[in-house]
Amino acid sequence: MRTIIDLPDDQIRRLGEICRREGVSRAEVVRRAVADYLDARCLHERDDVFGMWRDRGVDGLEYERRRRREWS
Repeated sequence: MRTIIDLPDDQIRRLGEICRREGVSRAEVVRRAVADYLDARCLHERDDVFGMWRDRGVDGLEYERRRRREWS
C-alpha cells in the first residue's frame, strides 16, 4: 500500500545517509523504521498487562473460578 508522508528536510537528509550506507531504498528504510516502532509498541502494551494480578493477593485463576461459579 502506498502512503504519502511529509518529513522535515533534516530527516530526509539523514534517511538518505542511511540508504547510501546500507544500499537500500528510502521506502525500505521507512518500512523498517515503522516495523521497529510497531514492535516496540506491541511489547510495551504486553508489558502493561503482564503480571497485573501480582500485587492483588489472590490467585487469578482461583478468582476466575469463583466468578464463574456465580453464573451457575
